[in-house]
Formats: sequence, structure tokens, C-alpha cells
Amino acid sequence: MTAQRFFKYNKIIGWSVFAIALITYALTVEPTASFWDAGEYISTSANLAVGHPPGAPLFQMLGAFFATFAFGNVTNIALMVNMLSVFSSAFTILFLFFTISIISRKLVVKDITNISNSKAIAVLGSATVGALTFTFSDTFWFNAVETEVYAMATFIMSVLFWLALKWEENMHKAKGNRWLLVISFVIGLSFGVHFMGLLTIPAIGLIYFFKNYKTITVKNFILANIAAIAVLLFIFKMLLPNALKFFGWMEVTLVNNFNLPFHSGTIVAFLILIAAFYYTLQYTRKMGYITANTLTLCVLFITIGFSSWVMLPIRANAGTTINENNPGNARELLAYYNLEQYPSNPFLFGPQFTDQYAAYNTNDPYKDDKPKYEQDHTLGKYVIVNNYKNASLNPNENHVALLPRMWSQGNAERYLEFMTIEAVVKSKYSREK
Repeated sequence: MTAQRFFKYNKIIGWSVFAIALITYALTVEPTASFWDAGEYISTSANLAVGHPPGAPLFQMLGAFFATFAFGNVTNIALMVNMLSVFSSAFTILFLFFTISIISRKLVVKDITNISNSKAIAVLGSATVGALTFTFSDTFWFNAVETEVYAMATFIMSVLFWLALKWEENMHKAKGNRWLLVISFVIGLSFGVHFMGLLTIPAIGLIYFFKNYKTITVKNFILANIAAIAVLLFIFKMLLPNALKFFGWMEVTLVNNFNLPFHSGTIVAFLILIAAFYYTLQYTRKMGYITANTLTLCVLFITIGFSSWVMLPIRANAGTTINENNPGNARELLAYYNLEQYPSNPFLFGPQFTDQYAAYNTNDPYKDDKPKYEQDHTLGKYVIVNNYKNASLNPNENHVALLPRMWSQGNAERYLEFMTIEAVVKSKYSREK
């Protein structure tokens, strides 16, 4: 079989599998709102409102587009927004098929120009079986027919991994890094849907590692994993949060210290950001720093993808009926991004679930939280409405641990059952006489 003929069948079967998934999900889609967050997402999408942190502005804008197909019939809005998950899931199956096809082809043949009919059937059959198996899997099908971000987030993950494989195929060709720029853009877009899309970054890092390192050792494999996770943490915990911090600092500084109007600091920060990208790209291109230029373009494309978040302060200031946390300025948007309204979950070091039964920390019982700024339109400044001094309790020093896996106070009963420990309440604390 010629390569041209193989790729023809690859496309035909791939889109056929897509059609099967689309028809299946369209026939079984929820006609109205389902449980959990679906009702909120339908409402915030149809009205371009502000939902719960960390938000899903890109998802909501696409949901608003799908809601227009209700054609004014409000009873069909939920159904139309649910169709966004239907199409997202069907496209997930399409890219899953293409991904399995690429991987299977690499395992079966080295030269695609000379692939036998039996090997072509094995590759296309494997992709078909794998894609259709995932199509009818319980959890994925469940998410495919309701308005939840997980369907589109899975779609983004499937696109990112397929793009990574295309980058691997063209990495050492002229303009091969254009695939990396598309990957960076989609990573930025993923922030407008769900953070789980970022989980593909370590896999993309390992694809780069295996492509460029022919000799694999335990040492360089461990270093590759550390580097891939470092890239993930850089994007998620450093790049975008610090960008929002810069915007927030400029906003408060220019408004409070220079008596400029609200949001003027955000505009100035935006102009500085554009200038920084422009001059960095110009300099690295002039000096011939190819890698630095490519990395700068990657950061730029991530930032462009992340720009869907601009919808949140715009709609928050528009006074929508649903405006959770009111992220109307850069400082509030950072708190929205960092999920500051939720309790923090320990990762590397923190309290065990038993901390709830312990006494106060004898050395340092309380800790402060970040002060809350709000706009005072009378003064024309940002004022602190709550310093949050002694806002929360520090954990008891005897109930903290490295890598605490049993930290959830809500699951204390299950932890005790798992460890077969019987909790006993001292008589002086018991209500029973």
C-alpha cells in the first residue's frame, strides 16, 4: 500500500469514527441541566457571566455561541450548551484515533512509503478499536452529554498530545518548531477551560527527550522528568501568576500614588508587556539567538492563549447577574486564579487530618492572610477593607508531616477505618454521662 493511499484511509476511517461518536452523544445528550456544576455553567455561558473560580472563560464564550442556536427559545438553551460537550467529545475521539494511528505506525513500520496491506490494517484497526473503546467508556460518555468543562478539557489534552507527535515528526526539519508554537497557544487556551490540560506538558517533555537522546540512562531519564515538571510549574505557578501580580501592582500603584483613573495601571502594564515581547523578539533575532527567540515566542503564544481570561474582568464590571468573586480588577483576578476562597491543600509539607483534634500551635497559633482591596469610587483609590490579621490557625507542630497524604479533615472517618484505628474520646470531653 502506498503512503498516499494509507493516509487517505486514515482520514476516512478517522472521520467515520468521529461521526459515530458524534451521533452517539447527540442521541444521548441531556435535554436540560444535570447535577453538580452543569446548571451554573449553562447559565454563565448563555449570559457570559462569571462563574466559580478558577473560571472557564473560553468554555463560556463557546457555550454562548452554542446557546445562540436556541434561536430565542429559552427552553432549548440548556440543550444547545450541552451540545458543546457533544462536539468536544467527538473531536476528542477523532484526535485519539489519529494519535493511536501515529504511535501504532511507528511501532509497526519504519518507512511509511513501504507499508504492507496487513500492517496498514493492523495500524488502522488498532486506532479504530482504541478510539471506539474510549467512545463508549462510562466516565467519558457521561461527561460527553452534559455541560461540564471535562469534555472540552479532554479534547484539549487530545489535541496537545497529537500536536506533540506532529512536532516530533518535524522537529529537525525547517520550520519544525511551528508545531511547538501551536502547542504553546493551545496550552494558553487550556487556562480558559480547565487546568487539567497542563498535565500533557510532562508527556510532551518526554517526547522531546526520547527524540533527541538516543542513549537512555536512569540519570538522564530522571533529569528529563524533573525538567518536564519544572516547565509545568513554571507556566502554572510562575509565568501567569506573576504576570497577574505585575498587572495588579501597576494598577494599585498608578491609581493610589498617581491619582490615575481605575484600570489605567492595567492598560499601562499591558503596553509594557507588548513592548517587552517586541524588543525581546527583535533583539534575539538580530543577535541570532534562535533558541531564545523560539522560547520567547512560546511565552508570547501562551500569553495570547491566556487572553481569554480578559472576559472575566470585562463581564464582572458589566454587572452580570452571576458574578462570583467579582474579579473586576487585576488584584481580584489574581485571587480568582489562585483559588484563594478555597482551603489550601498541603502538597510537600503540611498538617495531617489529626490536626483538627489537636490543640493550638503553642509557638505561633495564628497566621495572616492577604489583605483585600476594593475600589472606593468616592476617593478614586483602592482601599484595604480587610487586613485579614490572624485570619486562620497554624497547624499544631506535632501534627504536620512531609508529603501528608491523609490530610482531608472531611475524610477522617475513612482514614480511621483504613488504618483500623478506633477513635476514643476522653471522658472529660464526652457529652455522655
